[in-house]
Amino acid sequence: MRVLIVEDDNMTRKALEHRMRLDGYDVFSANDGKQAVEILKNANFDVLLTDLHMPNFSGLDLIRFVRNELKSNMPIIMVTRVGLEETVLAAFELGADDYITKPFSPEELSLRVKKSIIRFKQKLT
Repeated sequence: MRVLIVEDDNMTRKALEHRMRLDGYDVFSANDGKQAVEILKNANFDVLLTDLHMPNFSGLDLIRFVRNELKSNMPIIMVTRVGLEETVLAAFELGADDYITKPFSPEELSLRVKKSIIRFKQKLT
């Protein structure tokens, strides 16, 4: 299983990478949405974890790109400090599968990733 983490905060990105590796995922990461777009054009992933506010290309822009340009249905989980209802709704309307606000427990993140992948695979069968 391959996961792409898109997070501009270095410490948060490293913590997410560490947790996903502990859970057995092949982990790839990007510092911002623009870098993530280049990675996504050249590789497939089982799940995308993305921050909301990033320089150059926001998490909402990234969801839009994945759903509209790549035509991918891979699970997308927003991982952000912003918990405003309008932002959560916008993420879901664009095609996010889940939304988790920082700070969060590593166990909760693990469970949400696992559940998103299971739901995605069930849709395929």
